[in-house]
This record gives sequence, C-alpha cells and structure tokens, in this order.
Amino acid sequence: QVQLVESGGGLVQAGGSLRLSCAVPGRSVYSMGWFRQAPGKGREFVGGITRSGRTTYHQDSVKGRFTISRDNAKNTVSLQMNSLKPEDTAVYYCAADRSLGPVVRTSRTFYDYWGQGTQVTVSS
Repeated sequence: QVQLVESGGGLVQAGGSLRLSCAVPGRSVYSMGWFRQAPGKGREFVGGITRSGRTTYHQDSVKGRFTISRDNAKNTVSLQMNSLKPEDTAVYYCAADRSLGPVVRTSRTFYDYWGQGTQVTVSS
C-alpha cells in the first residue's frame, strides 16, 4: 500500500492563493489526481496529470484558477490554487492511478492510492 502525503492546506480569504503538495513515496511514477470533498457532498475530481506531465485536465469550475503540475525528480505533485472562492472550501485529497494510459481519468474509482487529505477553508 502506498500512502500519499498532502501538505499546504489552510485558511485563506476569498481571492487569495494556496499551493498544495503531494509526496509520493518510493520511485514509482503514477498518473495523479486531486479530488475534494466539501461537507455533506461527495468527493469530486478537481484536476489530474499524466505520468509524463504532458497532459493535464481540470474540472470546469477551477479552469483558469487552479493548475496541477509535477516534479518527477522529486516525485511530487502540486496544485496551485489562485482566486480562491468560498465554494472551494473542502478537504483536498491527492490520489494515484497505476494505469499506464496517456489520459487523465476523472472517476475516483480508477485511483488506487490516496492521501489523508488536507483542509482548505476560504473565508468570504
């Protein structure tokens, strides 16, 4: 079992920025995704990046505000979040997809390993 470790969450005012990081233990490189879960809601896909980093995909509600990136030398994945809104408040999770395909998968059912989550709170 691979335990991913997220960091970088916190409290920020609307319009502010946060950068989340996810460390992947070991040397294996996976396609990665970020998900979030707000109170009383299901876990939703935010964005993902393929193993090579050549392909990224972001959910419509965060396009132009959030950017996912990776550093394969350090085996880390980041989510830069700008222009944050109160509706972005949630627990954010990173997840690893073991598939070797060249696409980003958006369903949580395809992801094999998860982090413990980090809280992001955006005040109005």
